[in-house]
Amino acid sequence: MSESLILAIETSCDETSVAVIRDGREILSNIVASQIKSHMRFGGVVPEVASRHHVEQITQVIDMALEESGHGVPDMDAIAVTQGPGLVGALLVGVTAGKSLAMVYNKPLLAVNHLAGHIYASQLVKPLKFPLMALIVSGGHTELVYMKEEFSFEIIGETQDDAVGEAYDKVGRILDLPYPAGKYLDELAGKGNPEAYAIPRAMIHEDNFDFSFSGMKSAVMNTVHNAKQRGDEIVPEDLAASFQAAAVEVLVEKASKALREHTEVCQFILAGGVAANSGLRGELSTRLATEFPDVELIIPPLKLCGDNAAMIGTSAHHMFADKDFSELDINAIPGLMLGE
Repeated sequence: MSESLILAIETSCDETSVAVIRDGREILSNIVASQIKSHMRFGGVVPEVASRHHVEQITQVIDMALEESGHGVPDMDAIAVTQGPGLVGALLVGVTAGKSLAMVYNKPLLAVNHLAGHIYASQLVKPLKFPLMALIVSGGHTELVYMKEEFSFEIIGETQDDAVGEAYDKVGRILDLPYPAGKYLDELAGKGNPEAYAIPRAMIHEDNFDFSFSGMKSAVMNTVHNAKQRGDEIVPEDLAASFQAAAVEVLVEKASKALREHTEVCQFILAGGVAANSGLRGELSTRLATEFPDVELIIPPLKLCGDNAAMIGTSAHHMFADKDFSELDINAIPGLMLGE
């Protein structure tokens, strides 16, 4: 595959990130400017606030990434940018920055799908082998993706309502946990009894690979509401553990079902922000080692699970090799689907 030095920009939500990636495998820099403190008081991401912070930070983050890599923009073979999916205002900041650099320095422009980036983040751990299966779990997405070959994406299962990360955030707010709630709920769940409260495993027995998490969220809400009505005390650790056990069981069971029907798969990738969840990482590792010993499980390190530009750069490397360049009139596409 062609050698490349790519400057990658990621601004799909509330992380301003820029990275320099060599040959799709080596991270020369990967700067991430977090906005957590700004959104914490709102209990979630405010799109207008996120866009403003991207505007304020993007130039500085680009400079920091270049300085850490030891290279300048003239050294780059291409500029990569997240085109979607994501928040339209946030995406536009990154797309505009990427287009500007590509035009000024006369560099090829690569428009990358954010979800493809999450999958290809695993390439920074080990070479990908096909066919493979990927489970993308984040605040906005829960999808099972079958990849027969490079950049071939077939969504075989997806959530019918809330994404699992969204459900985590909502349950976290019910339990009065700080934003972002997923991390704190995971920590709380590790101290509780996962069988203390009855949380439904929605769609776990359905003859498909789809998911549903809104019922789990509602069950937690009703449990808290009914306890208050009766004057009973809720044990937060137990409720968190019960919710997490239900969510993880559904995710792992659907993944296992998909692997049972796709016996040719040789790798399974866990991708996205919720891939940092210790309960999910542990249960999936145990299940695959027991039931599918010939399937290699790849889970990126925590720093590559959340939104970051390194994953965009490694994904863009394949596009660069195929000369899959974009015109300078591209726009952000907030609802971009895999394979589009």
